[in-house]
Amino acid sequence: MALTMTDVDRFESSRPRLEAIAYRLLGSASEAEDAVQETYLRWQNADVDRIEVPEAWLAKVLTNLCLNQLTSARARRETYVGEWLPEPLLAGDPMLGPADSAERRESVSYAVLALLERLTPSERAVYVLREAFDYPHREIAGILDLTEAASQQIFHRAKKHVAEGRARAEVDEAAARRIIEEFLAAATSGRTEPLVRLLTEDAVAVGDGGGKVPARARAFEGAVAVARFMRGLFKPGPAQRALAGGPVDLYVTSANGGPALVAVVAGRVFGVMCLEITDEGIAAFRNQVNPDKLERATRQWAATDHGTPLLRLF
Repeated sequence: MALTMTDVDRFESSRPRLEAIAYRLLGSASEAEDAVQETYLRWQNADVDRIEVPEAWLAKVLTNLCLNQLTSARARRETYVGEWLPEPLLAGDPMLGPADSAERRESVSYAVLALLERLTPSERAVYVLREAFDYPHREIAGILDLTEAASQQIFHRAKKHVAEGRARAEVDEAAARRIIEEFLAAATSGRTEPLVRLLTEDAVAVGDGGGKVPARARAFEGAVAVARFMRGLFKPGPAQRALAGGPVDLYVTSANGGPALVAVVAGRVFGVMCLEITDEGIAAFRNQVNPDKLERATRQWAATDHGTPLLRLF
């Protein structure tokens, strides 16, 4: 049955919310777009006149498509080369979705998206729908074919897991920028000690190269190990120049609502380093350098004014 323009418009008005849900569930902008497009195809083939609440129907179809994707993704990630990190979204990307509350902003932070990887698919779905989009448990139960009580239990369990991984308070934007500037000065000094002082004792550094860009298969753990890695990463040399393919401009910006360094080579986003900055120091560096996960960031970067770089390397 062919869709009317009203039916098409109804779907398109829901697309931004559906994309934001899918991104939080999958951690991938490209996969989120594919899931939303598949939802549209199912909407196109449905008897839409008999669908009483289109928004609920669309959310149910999309969420279950994402759950299937998450199940298969777990198997794929067992053979993924190195560490797997989400695809970062730069400030202003509409796929980041609503940011009108602290809970909604945190639900799309890079640190939380990384933590969501530890949850089961059903825990992740309930957490995202409730925490980020304020769906009542009654609707979540209908979307996931659960009881309302089961939805509540799953949510509390998921929220506890996320809270345990987010035990420290983060600093405000101005303080974060100051710490990033101190970090860059320390990282380019060639000395380890000033870097160690900026890190928490249990700091970690994780890189995702997807087998296409060199990245350590396992995270660096502990302030000293992370400081030594960062000192080497920011040290000019033939290997760094060859890897980047040209001078690297570093910008301080925001990704997924948190502080980030964006490395740009000849207009192309070469890497996005998301920093988790707490009141105790820098707790984590999550560095996305897999080019497949930076295509959207590169397109957005080219379409926005980002000022002058804070630093040029190599």
